[in-house]
Amino acid sequence: MTSTLQPASTTEAVERPARWLALGVLVLAVLLVAVDATVLGLATPYISEDLQPSGTQLLWIGDVYSFVIAGLLVSMGSLGDRIGRKRILLVGATAFGAVSVFNAYATTPEMMIVARALLGVAGATLMPATLALIRNLFHDPRERSLAVGIWGATASAGTAVGPIVGGFLLEHFWWGSVFLINLPVMAVLVLVGIKLLPESRTANPGPWDLVSVVLSLVGMIAVVYAIKEAATHGFAWTSLAAGLLGAAALYGFVRRQLSLPTPLLDMRLFRNRGFSGAVLADLLTILGLSGLVFFLSQYLQLVQGRRPFEAGLAELPAAVGAVVAGLVAGRAARRFSVRAVVSGGLAAIGLALAALTVLDQSTGYPLLGTALLVVGVGAGFSFTVTADVILSSVPKEQAGSASAVSETAYELGAALGIAALGSIVTGVYRDFTGPANTPAAAHESLGGAVEAAAHMPAHSAGVMLDAARTSFVDGLALAAGVGATVLLAAAVAAWFLLRGQKLEDGGTEHA
Repeated sequence: MTSTLQPASTTEAVERPARWLALGVLVLAVLLVAVDATVLGLATPYISEDLQPSGTQLLWIGDVYSFVIAGLLVSMGSLGDRIGRKRILLVGATAFGAVSVFNAYATTPEMMIVARALLGVAGATLMPATLALIRNLFHDPRERSLAVGIWGATASAGTAVGPIVGGFLLEHFWWGSVFLINLPVMAVLVLVGIKLLPESRTANPGPWDLVSVVLSLVGMIAVVYAIKEAATHGFAWTSLAAGLLGAAALYGFVRRQLSLPTPLLDMRLFRNRGFSGAVLADLLTILGLSGLVFFLSQYLQLVQGRRPFEAGLAELPAAVGAVVAGLVAGRAARRFSVRAVVSGGLAAIGLALAALTVLDQSTGYPLLGTALLVVGVGAGFSFTVTADVILSSVPKEQAGSASAVSETAYELGAALGIAALGSIVTGVYRDFTGPANTPAAAHESLGGAVEAAAHMPAHSAGVMLDAARTSFVDGLALAAGVGATVLLAAAVAAWFLLRGQKLEDGGTEHA
């Protein structure tokens, strides 16, 4: 639906070639988020050495961004529908750049955790707004499929650009510089976006219900925290209490949405089997992948001894595969079927992860590079098509809310994956047996072990590092196996839930 402030702006943008220029601005926001997510993993060994976080703090640094963004995405998507998607995108991008500076100059683990949380608040405004604006810019379903493919391909390109640029910066500057690369992207996005992006919002959105916002935020954060604590320390009263609080808040959120005349999130969206199936597929895919991805840079650098720039290049096949697959995914889904493309993509990722269960310290790059390429291709196909299904399943005035649900599934999956699979890696790692004089800090993280080795006698350091690296790789291989199981289960679920879904007319049909 067109903006009530500028009634014809969205429609005119659809009719003009400028809609493709506007898309270029939107993908800059995607690039901003993707680069930030990848450079964190690359910088983790340096953050560990400088800030010396505990293993638990390191996991918080990795996943607090996802905790906060998962709790706020629905609220921010709905806010964009109300106050204007362009407005919230530009405000969020400005805040994202400013908070990136805070990340860059963090001096303690606690400060870094707070900085990542604030970045999550800003990041929650970006992704739903970009997809919602695509839904309003492109009314032709085939053009929209291509636009979504470009959107997804840019996110994948960001995962390639991030490690390479980040690796170069880490070799020449301090680790905080990897966050400062957000600033020029943010500046271009804001300055160009002011002129090119059309404003759009829902005509009669109703009030932004703050009670629903609080319930959503408390519910998501509490549930994810409970799962994280249970995975790390086992079931305890704290995790049980957090889980019950989160479940109660989410139950209250759902009940409130069903009773409000203009809800923050229209729960009737989930009655659409294609919408629900696509959201579930996204959540399970990221859950199975994220823990492995978070630790992959540490494996390449701290286990195999690659320099940061080399480690960034080593991860390139995944991004290349995702970019290529994302650009042709819409055409493939129309020629074959939505469920064939999504299920096939998820199964390919699962098989690639299964191949990584044979990882050891000396695994050659051909196996690793091939597995990453297959992961990228599978992700490019599945994520692009599920995003298209989600957008085309709802009226365009609900695009912000629908996009927010999609991104919530993504971020929730990331948080749960890092919490669960990351805790598997950390749990296995901590049990390694080193020489008698091994410092306690060495058992907290592999980065801590590398730092501790610098202050030990050469022989003891070598024995300790070999044991630590072996244990870390064992944990990584186990996490890959769990991830493979999750992805193969997701492939089966998608095959049944996406039965009959089609993209031809921009909607869904049921066989």
